[in-house]
Amino acid sequence: MGTRPRPAALCGAALALAGGAALAVWAWARLRSRAAPPAARPAAAAAAAADQGKGHSKQILVLGLDGAGKTSVLHALATNHVKRSVAPTKGFNAICVNTEEFQMEFLEIGGSEFLRSYWKMYLPKVLLLIYVVDSADHARLPVAKQLLHQLIQNNSTLPVVVLANKQDREGAYCITDIHDALALSDIGDKRKMFLIGTHVAEDGSEISSSMKDAKELIAQLVLETQ
Repeated sequence: MGTRPRPAALCGAALALAGGAALAVWAWARLRSRAAPPAARPAAAAAAAADQGKGHSKQILVLGLDGAGKTSVLHALATNHVKRSVAPTKGFNAICVNTEEFQMEFLEIGGSEFLRSYWKMYLPKVLLLIYVVDSADHARLPVAKQLLHQLIQNNSTLPVVVLANKQDREGAYCITDIHDALALSDIGDKRKMFLIGTHVAEDGSEISSSMKDAKELIAQLVLETQ
């Protein structure tokens, strides 16, 4: 497994299917022909976002170790702009993203060791799991792997999107290395699982192409999971 930095653009444009080592390019053109990017509004409370399941609401759980960049990723997905200097999530963070067809509720739970015990409680309530890993944090990838496998071992159908975040950092593992480090091939091919490289740019700028790809993939999976 190499440690050389790889071009983030290459990783951001490719998806790795967990059932095999081959990389597949997502058909983004079909998604981009849809409606304009959605507007976002803060959720009233994380608990309400987790418990709501009525109407056309689509709930998405965002998990990962502390420091993986979950909050920055969530902010980028919701607003289409970057905010890197955010405080670590101490508990729960919820944001709603509205589209013409449905509302997506992103619920983030902090990644500290204390909060990880709550992760499994919310899995039965969601349609999709987003799991964020720090591609440059080599030492903790085994922990990220263990927690991911424990999370989904009792749910063979929950779609999972793994975001190999911080691809712009020096020494970040590329998407194929992350695929191997998380042993995604061992999870099996009965579920929809995707791995996509992401990074956030400078504060205040528009989100990177890799984040746009991730956002469009998530929207497509939510549309298909009904």
